[in-house]
Amino acid sequence: MSAPHSVCIVSATSPSSSAAPVTARAFAAAMAALGPFEPRPHLGVAVSGGADSMALALLAARWASMRGGQVTALTVDHRLRPAAKLEARQVHRWLAAAGITHRTLVWQGGAGAKGRALQARARAARYGLLEDWCAGNGVLHLLTAHHRGDQAETFLLRLAAHSGPRGLSAMSPVRELTRVRLLRPLLGFDREQLEATLSRAGQDWIEDPSNRDSTYARVRLRALMPQMTDAGMEGADMAALAARFATVRRRLDDRLARRLAVAVRPHPAGFMCLDRRVFCDGVTEEGQQGLARVIGAVSGAPFAPRRERLARLFDALARRDFTGATLGGCRVLPDGPSGLLVCREPSAQADSLRVRAGTFSWDGRFFLRLRGQGQGYRVGALGISGWRALARRAPELVAGARAQAIPVPVRATLPALFGRFGPVQVPHIGYGPVSRGAATLKIIEVRPLVAEPLAGPRVPASLGACLGSPPTLSIGHS
Repeated sequence: MSAPHSVCIVSATSPSSSAAPVTARAFAAAMAALGPFEPRPHLGVAVSGGADSMALALLAARWASMRGGQVTALTVDHRLRPAAKLEARQVHRWLAAAGITHRTLVWQGGAGAKGRALQARARAARYGLLEDWCAGNGVLHLLTAHHRGDQAETFLLRLAAHSGPRGLSAMSPVRELTRVRLLRPLLGFDREQLEATLSRAGQDWIEDPSNRDSTYARVRLRALMPQMTDAGMEGADMAALAARFATVRRRLDDRLARRLAVAVRPHPAGFMCLDRRVFCDGVTEEGQQGLARVIGAVSGAPFAPRRERLARLFDALARRDFTGATLGGCRVLPDGPSGLLVCREPSAQADSLRVRAGTFSWDGRFFLRLRGQGQGYRVGALGISGWRALARRAPELVAGARAQAIPVPVRATLPALFGRFGPVQVPHIGYGPVSRGAATLKIIEVRPLVAEPLAGPRVPASLGACLGSPPTLSIGHS
């Protein structure tokens, strides 16, 4: 092992494991289980430079080439370590030598970042950058190098956190993100097999020093794995247990999808109306999971609220004296004698965002496409003052059916385009710029971003359009 210029490189000749490398046939079988794929597929592959991701890049490149496709390797520089930039350059040299296109994506918010939630923020930023690149380049599939050992560690971490069957299913081979499919084709292979794959190819790799940092729970757990193996707890056995829980999870998700299809009505403005009697009737655990899905979809948060908070809120929903509550950046309010309204909590919304022509996401909840020209524009929450301004400027519009269909608690949370003198466009109620020329910046498309679909791909297409991907609001292309 050497460390030129602070980059810790492992030589392909150093591993002494007798593990067999991953063959092209075995990798093709793993990919087939994640398909189908389009003709001449273009794959994005997340590559840090470690053994796992370097092996994945080589295997995926060969797989895509045999199908007339291509691979683009994507390295994220979080700017959290001085050596990260040098590591990205080394990865670029290695992949260029292998004939693989490579791009480095930089997290601008990483320099100087600190705080307890730094790793979670960095992870969210990493996936955001990867997804943005794939969406901007027409790439439908993003591959990551999680392997069997990672699956076993995730299972144990979830077990320690007292997770239920859904959590104990660990990482799924396929995850539908908003604009790309996240694929994990290596979950059936060990790290030793991936290192053997690189050794056979004569390919070195980088050892990330954070893999030895005991401040991370996963690193501490990894250090205990040899003792667990001696006690008869093999990593492969734990991964197999996760797979069994995944089967249970699919059955539970099917039942939950059927309930949500009847009990929930999503609105493209980012709120949901629930039939309280249907939603709260039945298995309590299933109802709590449904509530977590609804809150995640409305808030845009990638993680569900804590189970004890969900349980308290779910119990409260069934009581006649329920007057409302907040959880996970959402407000949950009574809506008539048998309904519930779940909408964004105004104080939890993101700050306004300066915008120009192009595509943007805001508040983790909306994807917007803007066209035209102009300076000084921003996208943000309409706010109470913005709604009042609309009532003065366009009283007929605000009094119309479209605007009045937006519940009062939702109105302040609507996404709006602001100019120097207040709101100039509020797509969800049809308020827009007077000028239709190219010189005016305007929103031409807005659609919800759903952190986790309410119901998975097993829901029929007619329901999936409503529950999994709330409808796009097209404003026009003038």
